[in-house]
Amino acid sequence: MLDVAESLVAGEGPDRLTVRGLSAAAGVTNGTIYHAFGSVGSLLGEVWLRAGTDFLRLQRELVDQALGPVPDPDFGTVVGAVVAAADAPVVFADRRPAAARMLLTVKRDRLLGPDLPADLAGALIDLDKSVVSLLTRLAELLWGRRDGAAVEVLTTCVLDLPTALFRRALTGPLADGAAAVGAEARERLAAAVQAVLTLPPPERPARQRPFMEKD
Repeated sequence: MLDVAESLVAGEGPDRLTVRGLSAAAGVTNGTIYHAFGSVGSLLGEVWLRAGTDFLRLQRELVDQALGPVPDPDFGTVVGAVVAAADAPVVFADRRPAAARMLLTVKRDRLLGPDLPADLAGALIDLDKSVVSLLTRLAELLWGRRDGAAVEVLTTCVLDLPTALFRRALTGPLADGAAAVGAEARERLAAAVQAVLTLPPPERPARQRPFMEKD
């Protein structure tokens, strides 16, 4: 049912996902769906959580492969790991096109409705923490920093640039057998990430003295 729901959401959008439509497409009864998920909101949350978890697992694997076994990789190696993290949506789309399309078109905040069980809502929020954890790890390897300014630079590289360069290709029509994103677009992404990382993050603001503090 999750596979069928993922395909329906990717092809028609989350607002078109209904129990009746899923029942017909999956060949199960409405009661089976309600028994398994409780509501359409919970079903959509489960589908998105599965896709998001699988994507982040793949992204971490690509980063680890790029970093290699060396405990203290050099700057160029870490830059390559950031490029691998940024390129992860393309690798994921080649393996799971419907899941990749859904992650790009359905925002996580769209899922956090009042009928979503607390444990599922917490799991969706935890995905954000996993992303921040990865970005923090890369920032520390690059610059020895874990602050917000450093993580923001990595956010530009790993989230903003891939979305800007790949979103149209990953959400548009795809010819049978064709790659979702061409080699040229991926090369442009790598070049953009490398260019961003040539500049270090802004300096952390100095701690300001409390108002009216006396010398």
